[in-house]
Amino acid sequence: MLNLILVSGAILCALQAMQTKRLIRAALWLACVSAFVALTMYRIGAHEVAVIELSVGAGLVTILFVFGISIAGEDAMDAPAIVPKVLIGGMALALVVTLGLLLLPVGEGSPQPEQTSFAVMLWEQRALDVLVQVGLIFAGVLGVLGLLADEAQVAHKPVKRETAVANPEPVLAATETPAPQEARA
Repeated sequence: MLNLILVSGAILCALQAMQTKRLIRAALWLACVSAFVALTMYRIGAHEVAVIELSVGAGLVTILFVFGISIAGEDAMDAPAIVPKVLIGGMALALVVTLGLLLLPVGEGSPQPEQTSFAVMLWEQRALDVLVQVGLIFAGVLGVLGLLADEAQVAHKPVKRETAVANPEPVLAATETPAPQEARA
């Protein structure tokens, strides 16, 4: 029953993240989704994955979202909804019904998988996934640093005082001669 409440909370927070008009609130709702997912994973026995989900999903990603919003500025999203609310509600209802059917007890218990240590699973069975994630995180950090460097150069660009001329004097070319004095008046 608690798992159903946790998953329903995650679905509710995800719907709120899609419906909110402000980006900062959407980022906070997504952090709540990640927290509910982490609690669900912890309850089903995936303790290491739950800790990673909580630290990366609710921690790092939320911080990066908020940081990006603070750099880019928070503009209210005025675009109309891509998916109609009736379809969103129907999909959420179908998801809750499917989840309820999956959580119903089955006649026999499923056999337990072979227990392996976290280090063996991480470095031997999932090494490629870990390396890809490290590469993506590294690329994201470099991208954010590149954006910060570009903004720092724009913000600290000095203004040259020599370029502003109040009353420029006309300069005559070498082949031109000044007009006679009587023509100027």
